[in-house]
Amino acid sequence: MMRCLSSFLDFCYLVRRANIDESSLQQIQERVNSFHHYLQVFITVDVREDFNLPRLHSIVHYPLLIKEFGAPNGLCSTITESRHITAVKRPWRRSNRWNALSQMLLTNQRIDKLLALRADLVTRGLVIPLHSTVPDRFEAETDDVDALDSDEVLPSDVFLARTHERSYPRYLDVLADHIEEPTLPTLTRRFLHSQISQDPVRSDNDLPSIDSRIYVYHSAIATFYAPSDLSGTRGMLRERIRSTPSWRGDARRDCVLVVTDESKPGFRGMSAARVLLLFSFKYDNINYPCALVHWYNAFGRRPEPNTGTWIVRPAFRGSRPTSPLLAVIHLDTILRAAHLIPVYGRTSIPPKLHFSLSLDLFTAFYVSKYADHHTNEILSS
Repeated sequence: MMRCLSSFLDFCYLVRRANIDESSLQQIQERVNSFHHYLQVFITVDVREDFNLPRLHSIVHYPLLIKEFGAPNGLCSTITESRHITAVKRPWRRSNRWNALSQMLLTNQRIDKLLALRADLVTRGLVIPLHSTVPDRFEAETDDVDALDSDEVLPSDVFLARTHERSYPRYLDVLADHIEEPTLPTLTRRFLHSQISQDPVRSDNDLPSIDSRIYVYHSAIATFYAPSDLSGTRGMLRERIRSTPSWRGDARRDCVLVVTDESKPGFRGMSAARVLLLFSFKYDNINYPCALVHWYNAFGRRPEPNTGTWIVRPAFRGSRPTSPLLAVIHLDTILRAAHLIPVYGRTSIPPKLHFSLSLDLFTAFYVSKYADHHTNEILSS
């Protein structure tokens, strides 16, 4: 069943690509064949008697139709449903049900003329627009994902939030005591050394000292190119990465994808990490936006065969789970947020388990490649 669903989701994301070449077309055909092969398990265990569903059968024709007409590029078979309501259902209800076609066409014609008149009056400033301009709610930190109608930013850029938090200490040693992480000063100094020098570190005494003020943030914004999803006209999407001690009453520490080796494709050149702190400081008049992260190591050298997704585990120093493997990294190395799904195992989950504790209580996680189009593109290679 898992392989069946995985094949179907892979097919959905493959056909949503803007450009489909011979290799992609071959992958689409393989996913279709795999889906129909594993589909029989639902009949075997009496979940269904058959799958004679027209829209489900239509995926068989996708490879041929793509060759004939090109990439669908996110086109859905239900895309005409909303227009069907306004153009057919509502005019039908307004008619007298007798020879209704001519009445429906006349209704649509009059509605179009009224809409055109209103648009002209709005342009002349005589009528208030139906949809007035509202402030950007995303900057008020009310949403986690939002479209962006701009092409001024490069794909996969990550920036700290506009305002810093004022309740944190301003100096590194005091901040370490405040968040109860004594290794923060040393990790930050090691990070700074890696940014300004290529020489190896002989001892911690050789690390540069940081005397500037530290500014802590509760979120960062990742902007990336994500076509065929809920994005702006330029295909740009932005999401908020949160690391805050209180979000809707509970702590929230999001996970991210960190680029560790640009020469390797997909997740082989990345690592998953959990963001414990977002902060910035200055050294020699250069601003360094940083993140204190807890690393998650990949389990195995290839994705898990049933789901096609990688499995990661929290990394610790030695064999003790009380000493997490931490590091301070530059914000530029973060690609975007990651969606981790616990590997549940065979034990029942307590009904009162709160979702905010899932990253703390489970020992292994799937790195989901089905969160959205952009995640699927970067993790499937």
